[in-house]
Parts: sequence; structure tokens; C-alpha cells
Amino acid sequence: MALGEGIPEQIRQVLLFFVCLGGSLVCSETWRYSVAEETEIGSFIANVVKDIGPGAEELAARNARVIFDDYKPYLWLDRQTGNLLLHEQLDREALCDLTEPCILYFQVLLENPLQFFRAELWVRDINDHTPIFLEKDILLKTPEGTAPGTSFQIESAQDLDVGKNGVQNYTLSPNPYFHLKLQDSDEGRKYPELVMDQSLDREKEPEFRLTLTALDGGSPPRSGTAMVRVLVLDINDNAPEFERPVYDVRVSENSPLDSLVVKVSATDLDAGINGELSYSFSHVSRDVRKTFELHPISGEVHLKALLDFELIQSYVINIQAIDGGSLSGKSTILVQVVDVNDNPPEIVITSLTSLIPENSTPEMVVAIFSVRDQDSQDNGKMVCSIQDNLPFLLKPTFKNFYTLLTERPLDRETRTEYNVTITVTDLGTPRLKTQHNITVMVSDINDNAPAFTQTSYILFVRENNSPALHIGSVSATDKDAGANAQVTYSLLPPHDTHLPLDSLVSINADNGQLFALRALDYEALQALEFRVGATDRGSPALSSQALVRVLVLDANDNAPFVLYPLQNGSAPCTELVPRAAEPGYLVSKVVAVDGDSGQNAWLSYQLLRATEPGLFSVWAHNGEVRTARLLSERDAAKHRLVVLVKDNGEPPLSASVTLHVLLVDGFSQPYLPLPEAAADPSQADSLTVYLVIALASVSSLFLFSVLAFIAVRLCRRGRASSLGGCSVPEGHFSGHLVDVRGSGSLSHSYQYEVCLSGGSGTTSEFKFLKSVASNPQGSVNDVEENSNCVIGFGFS
Repeated sequence: MALGEGIPEQIRQVLLFFVCLGGSLVCSETWRYSVAEETEIGSFIANVVKDIGPGAEELAARNARVIFDDYKPYLWLDRQTGNLLLHEQLDREALCDLTEPCILYFQVLLENPLQFFRAELWVRDINDHTPIFLEKDILLKTPEGTAPGTSFQIESAQDLDVGKNGVQNYTLSPNPYFHLKLQDSDEGRKYPELVMDQSLDREKEPEFRLTLTALDGGSPPRSGTAMVRVLVLDINDNAPEFERPVYDVRVSENSPLDSLVVKVSATDLDAGINGELSYSFSHVSRDVRKTFELHPISGEVHLKALLDFELIQSYVINIQAIDGGSLSGKSTILVQVVDVNDNPPEIVITSLTSLIPENSTPEMVVAIFSVRDQDSQDNGKMVCSIQDNLPFLLKPTFKNFYTLLTERPLDRETRTEYNVTITVTDLGTPRLKTQHNITVMVSDINDNAPAFTQTSYILFVRENNSPALHIGSVSATDKDAGANAQVTYSLLPPHDTHLPLDSLVSINADNGQLFALRALDYEALQALEFRVGATDRGSPALSSQALVRVLVLDANDNAPFVLYPLQNGSAPCTELVPRAAEPGYLVSKVVAVDGDSGQNAWLSYQLLRATEPGLFSVWAHNGEVRTARLLSERDAAKHRLVVLVKDNGEPPLSASVTLHVLLVDGFSQPYLPLPEAAADPSQADSLTVYLVIALASVSSLFLFSVLAFIAVRLCRRGRASSLGGCSVPEGHFSGHLVDVRGSGSLSHSYQYEVCLSGGSGTTSEFKFLKSVASNPQGSVNDVEENSNCVIGFGFS
């Protein structure tokens, strides 16, 4: 149904040019299609495939669409078939009024690459309106004596159709006085005139009626009628005359209602009623009657409706002055509407991509829009712009179309969205502008790896912790968004393959919290070092690492352990102290260690119990047991000391050790108690009783006393021979049992050897007491050695 199909064209010029702005192709050839008004919706108009040429099957992929100049959807493009279908019923009279031909301009737009094809839709008129007379009863006054051949203008009928469907002919009912004559107006329309065939005689027939019929050229034709009432008057031989045949008037389109446009004036030389004039419109369009008002007496023309230069630029107003004798004079008013800048520019978004990936290439199409201004000349010229300092630019494409493009790659981490304000300003006075805001969102890609808040973390946990104890957290952030910023934490395999990391520590994959899976023992493991990873959920996933060092804090969970004297023997070892020892004499040294560290391993010593308080003292920091004063004969020979070893923990833990001390008069008497004697103190008491009885019996029986004295001597000799070996184990204590953590224990190794000299008689005594130390400065004076060494012992 393309207009002019099959009609050969003598000259056909095709201008094809490329507009390299935005990569669009614009074809200057204009397609023409036609459709009859009132055609049903969905009717087929044409197929654009044959007009577009190769690649037309990509209509759907290239988002093809139809855009009319007034942005109304008259047609719909089927992208699958390329058919143009009618989207709504068209009313030619509503679209174009009396303008012929009625043309609707539109473009077919294709994207990727951008192409425009210009087209026209011609709306054909159909005969859907009946001619009507604005006045059904027409009064025609004519004086008697009017000469035959006189013509009388009759108001023409109005038909909204155009062309052949408009008014084409008039007919008049048969009568002997008038016949009908058709005249052509300047606008190309026909209007009727009654031509008098013979003079009228008022006395014979003062009034009669005629039927005037208007016919259009449709098929079938439509008609409308009006009644012409002819009134015969007295003779009036002068017709009115206007001052000027044409009135030229310029009126601004923003003139208010009831504004005076022009005042016309006519004169009539007749007198009386024949000289009284009335003004009226003659053969004017509906627009003139709606817009202007003519005062019938004063001849003033006022605005009845507001003017709009964008709709109508000029008016032709035919006026007439009719006197009382029905004679008329004619004139014309030419009204030129002066344009003012009363229409701001318009912005219509055709295509919009509001979500742009941050890795997009430069000159990516964000939006396609068109601008227009209904004003004329400078008032209709426009300048389009956007804000500065934005990564976008505007490029004009075709006609009044613009493309908004990206100027450079975007970075979502720097800015997540942009508010682009498109400003269109015309060049009128005053200047009018229109703004349209577009929000462009930048979509995220996974271009940032998670970053830990610290490169390394140091966590502390006290030993003997409860299982599943929360010991700390690691944290990593990701500058990306959505799934790209969701971080998952994990433990990385340790460098030491023998370290059972999975059984010691676990991590919450969602929040990075670290947990100790079992109780830790400081004495077994003081520090634990491993790496954790943070991985996002992007594609591909990115990750980072951080070092975590867990330091186990010591708890006071180990009591002091006494190394010397040993407490697991069947009989304790007795320390020998000569009664001649000076105050401060070193009796023994309690050596203890603590498995803890720090202040939990600082040991202090104190004398808890003693057989005779005040005789011995214990140094608090090194555990040395020394005599506190000079010994006397009244001091008991055997003493039992309980030494308490206590650490500095919270709460403190302690251990005790028992020392047995034997006071001897000198080392000449090998008096060593039997092992069982120390275990049974009741034997010592019975011995004292025996001695008292023996001394008492001397006074009564000297002989018995001598014998008793000899018996006691023999008994002591037997005891000395039975103590040939000490219960203290032989050998040397290990020299490395020293508190290297500052516990205050003795830091040197000591060794003592005691030998009993052998000789004849009962007056044997200890001939040797010697200390052997690893540090020569800590040794005591050597005493004469004897080759008969009875017992050796050492402690450190």
C-alpha cells in the first residue's frame, strides 16, 4: 500500500550519507506509505524488509522501532516479520484538519549499529462527514427593482472532508426568480451565489422560500440542506464600501483574551435604514470563528481564543458590511501571528541503559534521546549539554537526536552512580530550558581481592582452655559489592606437615572467628603459627592471606617438684652437722623445679616445721638450710625439718620435703643412726631411760656400773658397724637441674663426700668432710681424706 506504487518515476535521486557520530547510518531516501482514515487497528500497512535491504532479518536483534515526530504510536512494527501494523484508528480531520495532503512523519530506528530511516504516512480521506450549513435558515433581503443578473452570496456549507470528499456542488429548488451559480474562493473551495433572473415585485410577492442543497463528491455522495428565505425590500441603490480593501495586522501569540485586533469601518451613501450598516464574517473557516469575534456595530475585531503560532501562523478573515437594504461591501483582514518564545524545549528518551558495568569500553551507548522546540527561528534553535567533570559525552546523531556515551571506563569502587542532567536551552528571548535527569548505576565486577585489616594477627590463649573456646577473630574487607564482596575464611595448610592444625584450631568461614578445638598445654606447645585465607565469591574468585600467631599463656597448673632430697626412698638420708659448726653453716640445700614459666615458676622456700625452732633457717630464694646459731650440748642430737617449697602463681602451689639432721660432736665418732631409728622416735626415748637407770645403778653397785658401761660401748660399736652404708643413693645428681627462668633456686652444682676413717679401737671418728663444686669459688676447705670412704652423696 505504498503511495505511488507502480507509477514510474522519471528522476529518482538517492542520497546516502554516513553520520559518524555514535556510529549511526542515516538514509536520506524517504519511504512513503498510505492508509485510509478509520482503518481498523492491526491492519497491515507495509513491510519494511524490502526497503531496509540486507540484514533486515535482524530487526529483533537490533531493537527496531518506529518513532513519529509527535511521539505518538500510530504504527507498530512487528520485528519478526517486518510488517508495519496500524496501532490506532486515524482520524484525518483530527490530525490535519483541512490540510491536504495529511502526512505523518516518522523514522524507523535500528540499534547496534545505530541507523535511521525516514518515512511518511499519508492519511487518505474518506467520505465520513456530511456537508452542513452553519445557518439552517438563511435570510436574503433584496430590494425590489434589483436588476436581473444581480448575484447574492450565500454562506457556503462546511464539510470536514477534503478533496473530492468535500463540498463539490450546490443545487437550488426550482423557481422563476433565481438560479444558482458556483464560485471558487481563494482557498480553493466552492461557494454558492444566487443570481437573479428577473426583477422582483414586492407588491406581487414580498417573500418566498428556496431550498439550497450542498453535495460532496464522495461515493455515495452526502448532502446537506438550508432554507433560503427571500425578503423583498424597498429599493436601495448604494452598497457599503470599506476604507481599505485589505487590512494587514500583526498580533503576538501571547496576546490576552478580548484583545483588540483591528477596527474596520465602512460607509453607505444611502440614508435611513438603507444607510445603517452591520458587520459580519463572510466565508470564514471554523478556526476564524473560534478565534475572533467581530462586533456588528462598531466593526471591532477582538480575540475570542488564545493564539498559538505553533498551530496556526496566519488567518485570512473575510468580512462584509451590510446596510439596511441588504447591500454589502467586502474586505479582507490578514492576521499574521507573531511568534514568542513560549515553548520550552522537549526531551524524549528513546533508549536508556541505566546499568553500566565498570569494565565497559569507552563510548558505550547509555541513552538515545531527541529534542524539539515548537517555536520558530531563534526561539526554536536549541543547545544541548550535560554537566562538566562527568565521564560521559554527548554526540549529535540524526536530526534532533543525541546519543549519551561513556567517555572512559568507570570504577564502581570510586563512584557507584552518576546523576546526569541533560539540559536543553533555546536561543529565544528570554531563553527557556528543560532539564532531564538520568541516573546511571555502575554495576560491579570482581576486580578487588579481599584485604585483611592486618597483615599478621597475634592472639593469646591461656592453657587448659575449654574446648571450642573463641580465641580471636580475623577480618577482611572487599571493596566490591554483592557476591563479589562476600568473604569466606579458611585455614591454609601449614608449612609444617607434622602440625595437626585441623585438630587444634578451627575458623568460622562466615565471620573469621577462631576457636581452639581442644585444651592447650603451655608445657607442650608455647606458640602456634599458621596462615588464614579470605576468598570472595566472585567469578573468578580472588583471595588473600594473613599470618596468625597464637601464643599460649602459662597457667599455674604445676606444683613445685623437689629434686633433692629425694622423697621416694624407703629411708630418708640424714644430714650430719658437727656441733662446732658456726652460725650460717650450710647443712643442706633443697633443690626444686617448676614446670610452669614466668612468675608461676618463681620458687620460694620456708621452714614449715622444725624439732627445735630457731636452730635452723632456710634461705627463701635458694633453699639453702643453714644453722641459725651456735650449737650447744643441750641441743637434741636428731632434728626433723619440714621445708615448704611454694611457687608465685595465682593461686600458689606448693610441695614440702622432710630433712633429717644429726648433730655430732665431731667426725671422729662414726655415729650414724640405724634407718629404723629415724622412723621410730620411741626407741630414742627408751635409750634415754636406759642411760638414767644405768647412772643411778652406779651409786649402788659399782661393779654392775662398769659392766653396764662396757655393754653400752659394745652396743654402740655394733650400731656403727651396722651403718656401714647410707640410705642415700650413690652417684651424683644431674647438674642441669637448675631453674633457668629466674626462680631463685641454686644455680650451681654441689657435691659432698663423707668418709669414715677406719682404725683400731672404739674411738673411730669422721676424718673427712669435703665439698666438690663445679665452681671452684664455691668449695669449702678440704679436710684430710681417708682412703676408707664410707658413703658419698651429692645434690644440686
